[in-house]
Amino acid sequence: MSINVGKKIRALRQKNNLTQSELGDRCDLSKGFISLLESNQTSPSLSTLEDILNVLGTSFHDFFSDEQENPVYRKEDVFEKENGDGVKISWLIPNAQKKEMEPILITLQPGASSEEDLPHPGEEFGYVLSGAVDLVIGEHSYHVRKGDSFSYTTSASHYLINPGKNVAVVLWVSTPPNF
Repeated sequence: MSINVGKKIRALRQKNNLTQSELGDRCDLSKGFISLLESNQTSPSLSTLEDILNVLGTSFHDFFSDEQENPVYRKEDVFEKENGDGVKISWLIPNAQKKEMEPILITLQPGASSEEDLPHPGEEFGYVLSGAVDLVIGEHSYHVRKGDSFSYTTSASHYLINPGKNVAVVLWVSTPPNF
């Protein structure tokens, strides 16, 4: 098995929207060294490669792993937390904080509400699978029923309330991960 180190570094650099100069500056290396590295005309020391990989947001293990991440997550991968106030959050994929989005299922018992989330960068989307909820964004409240969806930027505080007599279940996706 042979790995093209230069090609993988170039791909990661481009994925991170960095120029060769920017990557070099962040690692105390010259643009020329990065260029030679990406064209496989030189090899980095382990400590230099570690610095580069840290800047590019990856590890030795992930960089040299030949395995593609399995895109399927099973029910046994789900992590659940109940807060005792009639709210259960189910994280649908492990390590979502490393991804661009974070899908959860939130189950609200009658009268329960999610924690108020303060303004933060990002967007959120929800789809009501069962029951109904009131979506509160800042000073506004919106009634959302089974089959309805919602989407908003997270520039104001926001949370859900279940005003009904039935359990409400909402598929909620946050980007970037926030739960």
